[in-house]
Amino acid sequence: MTDPHPSLHLPGTSAAEHLPPAYPDRAARGTAGTLRAWQEEAIARYLADQPRDFLASATPGAGKTTFALRLAAILRANRTVEQIVVVAPTEHLKTQWADAAARAGIRLNPRYSNSDRLAYGSHFHGVVVTYAQVAMKPVQHRLLAEFANTLVILDEVHHGGDALSWGDAIREAYGTATRRLALTGTPFRSDDAEIPFVQYAPQPDGSRVSLTDYDYGYGRALTDGVVRPVVFMVYAGETQWQTSAGEVMQARLGEGNTKDITAQAWRTALDPAGQWIAQVLRAADRRLSEVRHHIPDAGGLVIATDHDAARAYAKLLREITGEQVALILSDDAGASARIEQFAGDESRWMVAVRMVSEGVDVPRLAVGVYATSSSTPLFFAQAIGRFVRSRRRGEVASVFLPNVPNLMQLAAELEKERGHVIDAPGGAETWDAEAAELAAAEREDRASEELTKEFAYQAISSDAHFDRAVFDGAEFGGYAEVESEEELEFLGLPGVLEPHEVRRVLLQRQARQAKRSAVKQGIAEHPPERSEPPEALHRTLGEQRRLLNSLVGMYARVSGEPHSAIHTELRRVCGGPAVAQASVTQLQHRIDLLRRRLSA
Repeated sequence: MTDPHPSLHLPGTSAAEHLPPAYPDRAARGTAGTLRAWQEEAIARYLADQPRDFLASATPGAGKTTFALRLAAILRANRTVEQIVVVAPTEHLKTQWADAAARAGIRLNPRYSNSDRLAYGSHFHGVVVTYAQVAMKPVQHRLLAEFANTLVILDEVHHGGDALSWGDAIREAYGTATRRLALTGTPFRSDDAEIPFVQYAPQPDGSRVSLTDYDYGYGRALTDGVVRPVVFMVYAGETQWQTSAGEVMQARLGEGNTKDITAQAWRTALDPAGQWIAQVLRAADRRLSEVRHHIPDAGGLVIATDHDAARAYAKLLREITGEQVALILSDDAGASARIEQFAGDESRWMVAVRMVSEGVDVPRLAVGVYATSSSTPLFFAQAIGRFVRSRRRGEVASVFLPNVPNLMQLAAELEKERGHVIDAPGGAETWDAEAAELAAAEREDRASEELTKEFAYQAISSDAHFDRAVFDGAEFGGYAEVESEEELEFLGLPGVLEPHEVRRVLLQRQARQAKRSAVKQGIAEHPPERSEPPEALHRTLGEQRRLLNSLVGMYARVSGEPHSAIHTELRRVCGGPAVAQASVTQLQHRIDLLRRRLSA
């Protein structure tokens, strides 16, 4: 019988060629040699229940793509499904998914368009499309999914509720699919738009909250070493602007201002013509230089509010660094290629608008500047997710923030896991105190946007100073009398530390700054309560040994020399015994020598 769709590949007909029944997951090994514990656990849970719908929530950077593709390879191998459809939020992510799938032995067509109808190429196992693409022709995508047993992977599934038409289209297109795997790093929304194929559990007050089948939050991922710890470097400063009525206003970021004053002060601070953003960019570049002593290819990302600001920030960074800056604008046809180029080279900075806030994989990003006026929990979580992906244990990410109350709350609650609440009495914001705060923040954002449109204003001046560091929900710093010294102390935070070491270093530096502040005020005889006792010698030695070994590893990759030869050369030049018997001072001499060689 002649195949009525000769150009439509039926993956099941050739699965045996690549996956003999005795080795059902051989192709899946291409995504990752060894799965992480959470990925193995999530796959085991799925295979035990064999559900039609499965929602996996994993923190950005944890490896959702690898998990999904390994599971897809298993389901193809055992003939549960024959073809794979991935639905992604953006065009750029289509290519990223296709590349990752190829490493798992799955060939996906990222260039499939609605004009192709049901044909996507006989050599492919499926397609990658966007939510917007599905919304344009849901019937076509339903027919595509019905042609063979299909696994639909819905990446960042909360986008299915971005618009009523999108949610309806996703349901129509994939309501009859054989299996649906939904993925998200942020399974919450700030509205009542129900996310397709997500279960909601009724609550006593009449609301419903989303249910996930597997959760892997930032806190657990941090403990496992899967993601980096994030230190937020918070900057305050004076701002001045003129209203449309000619009135000159002045406010300090971080002080108890009204919502509108805070929004205008924030906008003034981000103005490219002012000194606040220029000073913060210089500080962030100094931090990046420090990190690159330990991680030579570390990169930085500035997230801007709009295209004009992004272009201006890129120009400022070129002046600061003397190097070219990767500028990523969503309306630029070459944006995806520039992201890929930046991900693979060793240049310092990338500046972008919203395009890289979600899903884009640039693992070497280690320093960020949050230079956007958005403060929604969803956007913040996805933006910070660009910096948490860990390539080796001990890497530390640094994100520079303006001292704005909404952002401070989100930074302090980075590890908190939220669900999507709908049908709450009086609206989603009344479900509980936290939900009310989040909804209020959303309303403030929208009100500020409307205010900006209605009342023109002109930024006059701004300046920045380091205010504090935020890590693991705690604040470190805040001694205004020693701002310049304190900034240098915290910017000198090593780039390679374990989470508990980050906290200890921050506490030590805070204690020194508190003592310096007390001396200035003439109250040094009363040490601050936050100072801590001297650190145990064995802990200091352990930290120095780990740092030295990490630097030796980096140098070995650059020079091609074995680790043992590098350690021998360090002992010859610096003197002293083997690492296990060396003192803190001897270890530090070797660390300093390696840093100089790596930066040469």
